[in-house]
Amino acid sequence: MTTLWSAAEAPGADRAAAVREAVGSNVVRVDIDLPDDPDRIDVELALSDAGPVQVLTVRSMATTVTRCPRLARDDSEPQLFLTLQARGASGMAQHGRYAQLRRGQFAVYTTTSPYTLTFDHGLDAHFFRIPVAEVALPPSAVQEASARTLGANDPVAALASSYLRRLAVSPGLRSRAVADSLAQPTIDLVRAALVSSLGDPGLGKESLESTLEMRLLEHMRAHLGDSRLSPRRVAEAHSISVRHLYTVLGRSGITFGEWVRTHRLEACRGELARPHARARTIASVARQWGFPDATHFSRVFREAYGMTPREWRSLRTDR
Repeated sequence: MTTLWSAAEAPGADRAAAVREAVGSNVVRVDIDLPDDPDRIDVELALSDAGPVQVLTVRSMATTVTRCPRLARDDSEPQLFLTLQARGASGMAQHGRYAQLRRGQFAVYTTTSPYTLTFDHGLDAHFFRIPVAEVALPPSAVQEASARTLGANDPVAALASSYLRRLAVSPGLRSRAVADSLAQPTIDLVRAALVSSLGDPGLGKESLESTLEMRLLEHMRAHLGDSRLSPRRVAEAHSISVRHLYTVLGRSGITFGEWVRTHRLEACRGELARPHARARTIASVARQWGFPDATHFSRVFREAYGMTPREWRSLRTDR
């Protein structure tokens, strides 16, 4: 599903604030240079998701986008952005490097370090946002790959450019069922392009194994609300055997079932403590976090915390 937004929807006096809010709340918090005259503010966004990958197409007047050190320091969920130039040209600066992009070329940057994007003659580009953890490369490699122009001169980058452009412009590829199935191949191709640009073919394989535990736990955390979450499903999502999954988690003393149950209970406890959740039934909160059986949920909640979910909610919300 694609969400469309245009600055023209906002009243003139509120247009600049609306643009900054639309970008900050849906994409990433940045400083955006906008014209003083609201009639000259021309911004259109198209957003869609493919699993953990966000696809964003932006068209706008000339502008400069900056992420300052303060915003970079506050980033609790590091993201990697890939900018694919659709038309015209743009510039990207990060880590003391500057990449000039023309049609079909792309470059990456991360949200944990300051950067500047310049669009002197207007903005017409596709952006892909991927959690850094999903890229599964060492931080030093991601930093080394950032703000470097990638495209036709590298066969893997050329393949990535063609694929990403089709993903961004083809509505049929962004339907929920199709898009989710393309998420992992998209991440794998981006990783391959970065590894190829660094000239270290062994890097991708080594980094995948070294970050496997982190990626398994992130996947488990992201799917806590799915009552079908199981070792087999997680293993299949990462193209490993169930035995290997148990081995990787076991190195840190993690048992799959206990970890999932503990984190589901913590999520339920947090939700039940919120005043705005008082109107919700305890059963609905339990279902939201992967407990389809309310009786079973009440029993394991009491075993974990020494009181029933109802007693816990009353204790927290009656204050």
